[in-house]
Amino acid sequence: MLHRVVREHLQTFLWDLDRHHEERGTPLFVKREFQRFVRCGVLAHGFARFRCTDCGTDRLVAFSCKGRGFCPSCGGRRMAERAAHLIDRVLPHVPVRQWVLSLPFELRYRLAWDHELCRAVLAVYARALLGFYRKRAKGPVHPEGRTGTVTVIQRFGGALNLNVHFHTLAVDGVFVREPDGSLSFTAAKAPTDDEVEALLGVIQKRVLRLLVRRGLLCEEGGESLDETEAPPLHALYAASVRQRVAIGRRAGAAVLRLGGARTTTAAEPKRRRQARLGGFDLHANTSVRAKNRPKLERLCRYLLRPPVAEDRLSFGPDGSVLLRLKTPWRDGTSHLALEPVELLAKLAALIPRPYVNLIVYHGVLAPNAKWRREVVNFGRPQVERASPATTPKKVAASYNRTWAELMRRGLDIDVLQCPDCGGRLRFVAAIMLSSAIRRILGHLDLPSDPVELAPARAPPELDDAWAC
Repeated sequence: MLHRVVREHLQTFLWDLDRHHEERGTPLFVKREFQRFVRCGVLAHGFARFRCTDCGTDRLVAFSCKGRGFCPSCGGRRMAERAAHLIDRVLPHVPVRQWVLSLPFELRYRLAWDHELCRAVLAVYARALLGFYRKRAKGPVHPEGRTGTVTVIQRFGGALNLNVHFHTLAVDGVFVREPDGSLSFTAAKAPTDDEVEALLGVIQKRVLRLLVRRGLLCEEGGESLDETEAPPLHALYAASVRQRVAIGRRAGAAVLRLGGARTTTAAEPKRRRQARLGGFDLHANTSVRAKNRPKLERLCRYLLRPPVAEDRLSFGPDGSVLLRLKTPWRDGTSHLALEPVELLAKLAALIPRPYVNLIVYHGVLAPNAKWRREVVNFGRPQVERASPATTPKKVAASYNRTWAELMRRGLDIDVLQCPDCGGRLRFVAAIMLSSAIRRILGHLDLPSDPVELAPARAPPELDDAWAC
């Protein structure tokens, strides 16, 4: 369904976006993300050919777009691959706690396009969290305990809104160097509500101090954002953060909600180990024991999931796109009604810039940390440990996993098993030549025409002007 919406309305969306940004135009990386998504999973744009070694049955697998923004299929593969990497190569066999830091609306907007500032805010938050663990563990037994974190920078909320926030998996304790040179681990007690609140106060104070040093916040607390530095997509970012419509005939209006009538405006009650202060929100009630690796891998997949799943989208009777919320809101809202161009605007705001890393390591899990190899191998069976003689280049190459591996690991599905005889499918060739694609698909009576985008349509308010 998402593929159909993009195919039929992409040209209209890009035309409308360029019309509002004549000086700068739509960024190239946004256009490429949508254009590649239209080709994703379409046999007419190339495929891999597999053949059963027993019965000779052929199976064609279309190429993917490898998008980083919103593609459910490619996002699902990246989710499974990176979660497997964290479990097998990064996170040691010790307790792990998830910390989630949400930010004020104004800061979300700024961090959405200023990745340098986003990394700086994340560094402030990570240092405060590492210091929190060191301070709690400090004593005569382990005076120099060290810990580590893995943070996923998520750009989206449950309503496809732009919501830059940090999901951090922290080693729930500290590592200590013993007199004999070996590492030992001391688990930490679960933080209390007061400790979480005190930590959030430290984080807020340091983040505000960072913004003042960079001239983004006045000493009195007034914001001094220079709009001339904002990117061409700043209008999409601002509207998405505030749950507004960015372009189209409803530009500036609130996103339409479907469901029960609003019954309350009170703030959501706090949960255990959660604190709120000045727009900042810190939550730390999710933890995983050392031996429960399957649960930890599911938690990693949750952190790395794509923004939207196909089964949450449907068409309304008026042609609008209905987005089903994973959890209904307190006011009874269960769906959001979006016009197709409104949906594309929300997706465009979620696309990260090229070469921006959204997974960041700190402490003993940082790439250049002296204890990293020992920490990663801590508690692992001997067969799973990384060899000290292995060069970084060879280790990096071993991280790549096939889609068949990931499907077997995550869903317990063997995609290389022949559906006819149960034999094994073997890769034969990658077909990319247009003449060969047409010949093979024509022989199999499959569509062989490349995907064509529907032409742009003028907004309703311009129809009369164009007719004249």
